[in-house]
Amino acid sequence: MSKPKLAYYLAGGCAGCEIAMVDLADTLVDVLSGMDVVFFAPTLADVKYKDFEALPDGSVDVGFFSGNVRNKEHEHMAKLMRAKCKILIAFGICAAIGGIKGLVNLHSNEELLEKAFKTTFSTDNPDGVLPSPKCVVEENGKKYELELPELTEARALDQVVEVDYYVGGCPPHYEHIKKAVTALLEGNLPPKGSWITMGHAVCEVCPRNPVLRGEKKKPVKEVKRIIEGEIPEDKCLLGAGYLCLGPITQGDCGALCLKVGMPCRGCGGPIPGVKDYGLRAISAIASALDNAELVDKIVDPVHLFYRYSLPSSLLRKRLNRKEEQK
Repeated sequence: MSKPKLAYYLAGGCAGCEIAMVDLADTLVDVLSGMDVVFFAPTLADVKYKDFEALPDGSVDVGFFSGNVRNKEHEHMAKLMRAKCKILIAFGICAAIGGIKGLVNLHSNEELLEKAFKTTFSTDNPDGVLPSPKCVVEENGKKYELELPELTEARALDQVVEVDYYVGGCPPHYEHIKKAVTALLEGNLPPKGSWITMGHAVCEVCPRNPVLRGEKKKPVKEVKRIIEGEIPEDKCLLGAGYLCLGPITQGDCGALCLKVGMPCRGCGGPIPGVKDYGLRAISAIASALDNAELVDKIVDPVHLFYRYSLPSSLLRKRLNRKEEQK
């Protein structure tokens, strides 16, 4: 039998998901020895778009898509990956629900370009030049038209094409990747449309959880930022007033952030049954607070509750509809 074919594409991401994959080291070597990598540029293979486009539709067994869809090139590749791959996986939180880079949707592209290329402290751009999707350059008497991919609103992968499976994390923990890849190779996968996950919330694997010690949870009586006060060594951070989203976040990471004194911010993605991560996070924190006055002490709630999920949120969809109606 021929080896299963694998493809990997990085869209609007930071390459952290790719590095996490490479961190599998010997395990990855063993996995790849049993697979035919047809597209994994530029990390593992020097394959061009045209080579991938030439493959027959449905000829690739598994495709990993990381990063969100942020421009027309990403959109083209998302549709191409969907056409070529029998199984398409949204790999990492950016592909799964939009990711931290999806916060660009709070601003227009014009605002973002103005900030990046004109008004930052270190920018030296006296002519105010901004990137353009197309430009013409002249060299040796010949003119050439050059193109940059046109920016679009940041979107999760399933807002562009159908997705078979999701893997959370920013990036996914390599131990979880190992289990996900093993499940994939063995055909031991959940129903299509599911997250490939350990099935536990962060709190269920967190050593700080008072319930795991036989203690009772107490209402949150104060709200603090991580820069305020002294972080307790072994107590629940949410109980201590540091807003933690562990109760509604998948714990495939093993609660690593909590173990070093950082509250969970939700990069693992929503626990099963949650349609809008941000709304569920607001509900979870509100129900934990001792009184309503504490809500006013939450600094920048949008960046807290929608840090990783804005593009796929119901909030964003409603805003889009209003803009379309205008």
